[in-house]
Amino acid sequence: MASHTLDTSSVTSLKGVGPALGEKLHRLNINTVADLIFHLPLRYEDRTKVTPIGAVQPGSTVVLEGNIVACDVTFGKRRSLLAYLQDDTGKIALRFFHFSNAQKDALKNASTLRCFGEARRGATGLEIYHPEYQAAHLLPLETTLTPVYPLTEGLGQNKIRNLLNQILQRIEDGSSLKDYLLDHTQFPLPLADALRYVHSPPANADLGKLDSGTHPAQQRLAFEELLAHQISMRFIRKEMSKQSAVSFKPPAEKCDALRNRLAFKLTNAQQKVHVEIAQDLAKFSPMLRLVQGDVGSGKTVVAAFAALQAIENNVQVGIMAPTEILAEQHLVNFTEWLAPLGISIAWLSSKVKGKQRLETIRQIAEGEAKVVIGTHALFQKDVIYHHLGLVIIDEQHRFGVQQRMAFREKGGASATVPHQLVMTATPIPRTLTMSMYADMDCSIIDELPPGRTPVTTHVMPDSKRGEVVERIAVACKHGAQAYWVCTLIEESEVLDCQAAEVTATELAELLPAINVGLVHGRLKADEKSEVMDRFKAGNIDLLVATTVIEVGVDVPNASLMIIENPERLGLAQLHQLRGRIGRGKAVSHCLLLYHPPLGQLSKQRLNVMRESHDGFYIAEQDLLIRGPGEVFGSRQSGSIEFRVADLLRDQYMLDDIKAVSESLVTEHRESALALMERWLTDPTQTGQV
Repeated sequence: MASHTLDTSSVTSLKGVGPALGEKLHRLNINTVADLIFHLPLRYEDRTKVTPIGAVQPGSTVVLEGNIVACDVTFGKRRSLLAYLQDDTGKIALRFFHFSNAQKDALKNASTLRCFGEARRGATGLEIYHPEYQAAHLLPLETTLTPVYPLTEGLGQNKIRNLLNQILQRIEDGSSLKDYLLDHTQFPLPLADALRYVHSPPANADLGKLDSGTHPAQQRLAFEELLAHQISMRFIRKEMSKQSAVSFKPPAEKCDALRNRLAFKLTNAQQKVHVEIAQDLAKFSPMLRLVQGDVGSGKTVVAAFAALQAIENNVQVGIMAPTEILAEQHLVNFTEWLAPLGISIAWLSSKVKGKQRLETIRQIAEGEAKVVIGTHALFQKDVIYHHLGLVIIDEQHRFGVQQRMAFREKGGASATVPHQLVMTATPIPRTLTMSMYADMDCSIIDELPPGRTPVTTHVMPDSKRGEVVERIAVACKHGAQAYWVCTLIEESEVLDCQAAEVTATELAELLPAINVGLVHGRLKADEKSEVMDRFKAGNIDLLVATTVIEVGVDVPNASLMIIENPERLGLAQLHQLRGRIGRGKAVSHCLLLYHPPLGQLSKQRLNVMRESHDGFYIAEQDLLIRGPGEVFGSRQSGSIEFRVADLLRDQYMLDDIKAVSESLVTEHRESALALMERWLTDPTQTGQV
């Protein structure tokens, strides 16, 4: 057979794949034989040996053989079928909650059975719920470990295993897959051998290594997957550099005027990033720069200088934030800095309706509004820009890829694409920056403005709530202000807001001498603003809030924060919340009020918060403990779900991957494109902005 056969053969060329099965496979993005061979196991089961019943441990997944010695329907909380399997060493219960009479009769009359499942402690001692079973003499024991694959409705493990066995047989018979890494990498293992091993590991394979993804066969595939991703970033970057943008003249009078008006001097780090952005904006290709800075490092003022440079070059600026409260904070800051320089600012969110919305849309279309600030409302269909030249996106990982694309395509009637500046206060470890943001230039503001006071963090059980309330009373009596943050008990904004309302009522009763305010996600924008304004003005002593205050809220007098159920939040989010205090001169304290008992991981995470204020260290720890999907919320961020690679585990490969991707993209373009095709579900989507 020709060597390319497997790369191009349709999955329907496999025995048993008709239109119905083809459709199910298509749901898993499997259309070719190659797609199927790269559909990798999630984990493995060892069905190669029979365990004596007397040696079974709770939690172990085992193959057992024995005789059925009893079988009856029992009635507890739920009706179930209970059968007992016995060998020379002991007896174990097999329990079925879903069963038919025919199954009951067959089990009663069975003699020797072989069954497979996980042993757990149950009402009768050790039990296996819903084991797989068959007559012991019918089939020999497996000779290899059994792979377990991701599935879709109507498609079973056996069906996928059978199809993969057909492909492995074809490879044995001489068919092959193109191996793009033969001359490029430190992995001596050929692709075909790596695939054969991961789909059919020998009985003596190291299950520990396979489960952790560190077996050389898996690492060979992980290298290729990370490489495909890196290549896609390089192609995107190349495409971006072919597009044209307006080249801006250097910062001029308006930037000087802002510098003179500011009550503070830019830090060296801010100045350095300001220069990097100005140099990017002078190019004829669109800027794509990520600015990372810890909470309170002053990213917004750097963005304001970029906005002014754009306005001096007669284009509009769009500033988009993921939440109304953060967008409103930008509105306050930009109005304070830019309005005195005669620059008109428009505000657009889903709450702006009717005549007011029509008027704002007119100002944007006619170019009257030089700066447009808002939420995702900024890229709705009816919003047309006169000439959008710079897009500033805050907390970019909270926006889906399509949303960010839609905003970039609003460049107006001109043939140019807007420059793009992305800011985040969630420090992104180098590991993720190299892979998730490889298509961007990165700047880091790694210096806090003078005058920020460190925050002392204490971790305590919620049984000490009474002491905490007393502490608030004393602090507020001496002129301090405090936050009380309610974090969600379940994934529900409604419940979250109800919890905040109940807490605010309780605290108001316990602290009659102080003013308690409440802010949560279900308040209208103007109600939220009104509460925040009163808090800023010092008319509210204690603000009870949900995590809506996570970013952008700046009240220098607030020096105490209580966070309930901190164990439910990610470290980056806790760090963001804590960054709301310590903005003034007073010594600040953050109390993490957890609900015992705390698991080992939660203890570890809360200790990281107690010990460190370094956002990058905290982000690195968050990544180690929870993994990138959790940290970046891969469901909504368009960030990558890897099949075999793991950014943390495999970060040692990244430098090699960078070099190989460069060589493939420049010298072997066809191979580079084929690798992307092989590993990425939608090669154009990944990292597209």
